[in-house]
Amino acid sequence: METMSAGDDIIIRKMTAEDIDQVMVVENDAFTSPWSQDTFKAEVTDNELACYLVVEQQQQIIGYAGMWLILDEAHVTNIAILSCCRRSGIGDKLLAALIQAAKENGAESMTLEVRAANIAAQQLYLKYGFQPYGIRPQYYSDTKEDAIIMWLNEL
Repeated sequence: METMSAGDDIIIRKMTAEDIDQVMVVENDAFTSPWSQDTFKAEVTDNELACYLVVEQQQQIIGYAGMWLILDEAHVTNIAILSCCRRSGIGDKLLAALIQAAKENGAESMTLEVRAANIAAQQLYLKYGFQPYGIRPQYYSDTKEDAIIMWLNEL
């Protein structure tokens, strides 16, 4: 995926190892059980199945999204936006870019898990055609909350 302008001084591009310090700010803001810097480094530098994007505004990373590309399926690993930047359409643009990157990499379908209580995220995924297909009971280790499995069957 080439760097793309998403309007409003928003740039979406592939994540690099140099981005990880800024990505960690987003990660720690967004999640109660954040991934480590080492995990991100391994994803970006060693995992040939991984594809991660960052969204920048005024040269500051304000969000990121990642997926694993396995055969013809894309599995979303995480999507996060700084809390101060949510509800502004940035997550929408980032998800659209992630779907486009999945298509460009030959994926025909896409799946993800979302917290049962995260209604805002579920509404965004539904907007893009994802449908709920099941529940992973107590999927999230921090709260034992269920995850809803969603699929977008035709990219």
